[in-house]
Amino acid sequence: MRVRKRNVRLLLAAAAVLLCLYGIPRLLAPEYGLPGSGVRPGGIPSAGGTPGLGVAGEAPQSIPDYSGQDILVLNGNVPYFTEVELKELEGEHYSVPDPLGRCGMAYARLDRRMMPQGTRGSMGTIRPSGFKNAKYPDLIPDLYLYNRCHLIAWCLTGQEGTLQNLFTGTRHLNKDLMLPYETEIAAYLDGSVRHVLYRVTPYFKGNELVCRGVELEACSVEDRGRDLCFHVFLYNVQPGVRIDYRTGESRAER
Repeated sequence: MRVRKRNVRLLLAAAAVLLCLYGIPRLLAPEYGLPGSGVRPGGIPSAGGTPGLGVAGEAPQSIPDYSGQDILVLNGNVPYFTEVELKELEGEHYSVPDPLGRCGMAYARLDRRMMPQGTRGSMGTIRPSGFKNAKYPDLIPDLYLYNRCHLIAWCLTGQEGTLQNLFTGTRHLNKDLMLPYETEIAAYLDGSVRHVLYRVTPYFKGNELVCRGVELEACSVEDRGRDLCFHVFLYNVQPGVRIDYRTGESRAER
């Protein structure tokens, strides 16, 4: 009996250590789930989180290769923002491009005062890493495979195109996958005094010049994510086109 009690105490102690290290939400939440599952957490847990995906060039093991699913829900749709980030992050911040010219993580504490008035300037002279555009008139409505995609959308901050905030993304990623999330944030901010903490991280595999996709994390600050909260990975793909992520070259699939 004493041995059993001792084993129970050891198990309880081990469990306490795990909870201190990872927190209850991290133990219960899946690493990734199915998109469209309707997961809407009741706000950000009070326990601290962990950083999102690494900077450009680091390959997180939690992101599988593309297998036909355009959107991957991460961590039960709960961002990895920490208490310190929720309380103290201000303004907008961008990573310095790496030696290969690839952009990195960008984040901002958004509010309606940052949203621009007027029209966006031209970005035609800026070439993000791997930007080797090609026309596919039979596959893409506006012909071209690639867009100069903003990490943090122009409609949210008015940040014009720079290599720190632009990456080579497909039209499908830009218009069909990223835009709905960006529009959701803009609609939440418009006409209110509330804030949204937003982080976008491109995932480059090895030394590839075109990212495999982007991780989006967003949380409404004042209510700790009860009104707006998502954490997804969007794959940088285009239906009917095969992309060489090492160089940016592409060809139509047979």
